[in-house]
Amino acid sequence: MQKSTIILGIDPGTTIMGFGLIQVESNTMKLLHMNELILKKYEDHFLKLHYIFKRTIELIDNYHPDEIAIEAPFFGKNVQSMLKLGRAQGTAIAAGLSREIAITEYSPKKIKMAITGNGNASKEQVAKMLQQQLKIKTLPKNLDATDGLAAAVCHFYNREKSEYQKTYTGWSAFVNQNPDKIKS
Repeated sequence: MQKSTIILGIDPGTTIMGFGLIQVESNTMKLLHMNELILKKYEDHFLKLHYIFKRTIELIDNYHPDEIAIEAPFFGKNVQSMLKLGRAQGTAIAAGLSREIAITEYSPKKIKMAITGNGNASKEQVAKMLQQQLKIKTLPKNLDATDGLAAAVCHFYNREKSEYQKTYTGWSAFVNQNPDKIKS
């Protein structure tokens, strides 16, 4: 990592997308911004994807992150929900790749483990740990913002181990690391 690095963390979702940005200088984290994009007011799924892409690009253009950490979709029983969540994640990834930013994906358990030491921690436990670590005065009403922030902090803690995570720096890197997904 460079001397000063900005990491954008994203918790993708089709009702709420949470995000947080940290700046890392000399192994010290500083909270830059944390918020959420509320999408539940839109009924059209493609319109939601449009806003996810647009907001991710705005964050990239305003804060110039060096790296993006994104929470991987969890496996649930509802296939339609998983498909929509995967599309939301893919849209945020596409926004980062369009700006050629390195992206690393972390499982929800990995993120919780990095923040609390417990892979089964609740959203509230993760939020409280982040509040202490980053001296956040008040937590947001919805904890999707802290989930996005947690992805960024997880990446900070795992930056030396990132070769074990899925990391892409552009479309060519994705293609090279996923030859089985290419149709000839």
